[in-house]
Amino acid sequence: MLTDYHVHLRADDLDARAADNFTSANARRYREAASARGISELGVSEHVYRFREALAIWEHPFWVQNAIDDLIAYCAFVREQTDLKLGLEVDYIPGREAQTRQLLERLELDYVIGSVHFVPLAGGGVGAVDMAEHGVWSSGAGPEEVWSAYFTTLGQAAASGLFDILAHVDLVKVFSAGERRPQGDLRRFYELALPAIIGSGVAVELSTAGLRKPCAELYPSRELLELLVAGGAPIALSSDAHRAQDLGYRYERALALLSELGVQELCVFERRRRSLAPIGAPGGAAAEDAAIAAGEGT
Repeated sequence: MLTDYHVHLRADDLDARAADNFTSANARRYREAASARGISELGVSEHVYRFREALAIWEHPFWVQNAIDDLIAYCAFVREQTDLKLGLEVDYIPGREAQTRQLLERLELDYVIGSVHFVPLAGGGVGAVDMAEHGVWSSGAGPEEVWSAYFTTLGQAAASGLFDILAHVDLVKVFSAGERRPQGDLRRFYELALPAIIGSGVAVELSTAGLRKPCAELYPSRELLELLVAGGAPIALSSDAHRAQDLGYRYERALALLSELGVQELCVFERRRRSLAPIGAPGGAAAEDAAIAAGEGT
């Protein structure tokens, strides 16, 4: 079996309407693209900040700008009009754990993906590690502070018990070329999060999305993944696709790495219960072409 749980049906730009993306036709395009690549277990996990209900958790300006959809309507659409697993990508916001839990308890999800995009700054406030707007790198913070804050927050996210999967667990590296990448052994940062991740039992996502980003690496790096696997962390496989044609993107790279590390099973979720399934094989070149064709027009 192959999975892709970290998937977004809704386009990122603010002008994109939920009504144009949360449709049976769009869901079928995603399913067809996934099937062409040999992915049988497909789920959708929209960003929580795209929904008005998320403002009960946090009223950051970026969230206020983006919170335009209805969360209950999204859940009803996935359950009633698609055969996709129902997930949600939820930012971990330190100090807002109770509000996050209250929101999630209202929903009958198959899984919750936890992510860290914003980190606290020593001088106060927060900054995003993966975008220019509200970005941490424009705050004057250096790589030691940013990477330390990121992995400390990631450890807190794991320990919170809010999430079934941790997404792109070294996202901080996305723009980390040159002066934004700390010098020396990066394990000093990983160790800020590893005990909490392994101790919590939360699944860790191996994501091919980083191969489409400036860092041009899998999330997480091989070194970090080795440490996670050695600690017994269960693995979920995803592409973080925002278009149908990106489903299963370069899975051959991820699967080769998992094979080298001796990982033979992937996490599967239903109603927030996790099981493990043997890893399958991806589709071939013909399947790749069919998947791209299925994604045209998204």
